[in-house]
Amino acid sequence: MIGIKLNPTQFLDFVCEELRKIDPAQIQALADAIYACYKSRNTVYVIGNGGSGSNASHLCEDLGKGSLRREDFDNDAKKRLRIMSLTDNTPYILAWGNDEGFDRVFSEQLKNFAMPGDLLIAISGSGNSPNILRAVEWANNHQLVTVGCTGFTGGKLKNMAQKVLHVPLDDMGIVESIHLTAFHWVVDDMHRRIGMGQGD
Repeated sequence: MIGIKLNPTQFLDFVCEELRKIDPAQIQALADAIYACYKSRNTVYVIGNGGSGSNASHLCEDLGKGSLRREDFDNDAKKRLRIMSLTDNTPYILAWGNDEGFDRVFSEQLKNFAMPGDLLIAISGSGNSPNILRAVEWANNHQLVTVGCTGFTGGKLKNMAQKVLHVPLDDMGIVESIHLTAFHWVVDDMHRRIGMGQGD
């Protein structure tokens, strides 16, 4: 926890420096993968644990609503982004976790919903969460596109996912904050491409 050693100004300066280290091409690749799903009418699934689970829910909500213009809310002819956060079905997660093991809580949901060509965005600061890795492994074996959002060294997820958004920093809170900052740009980009019709 880097913040225990820094005052607010020092902390903000540190976060700004870390933000500049992120590869913009990785953020662009995430946006492109989401937009490809939109064009093909495939579905985007988002998963994560703890703070990353909260980021998964946040990204899902922002993309589902924020990719639209207000004037299109009542336009049934407007094609919408198909997106679902698998962190939000609490009874389903508890049933699988209690009965069969927590490592299955995301992969088993994918087995119910996912189709070839869908996108799985897997968020794990450590890159080593067993339920995340099991879901990505299943997705890779069933013709889904996978993006791993990682921190620290990237863990196993960095090499397992087909694409990666990596924050090379050993502080979970700041990793999660940088992920969310990147996600907010992605939401804006989807608003431009989907809502405003300026996609390629």
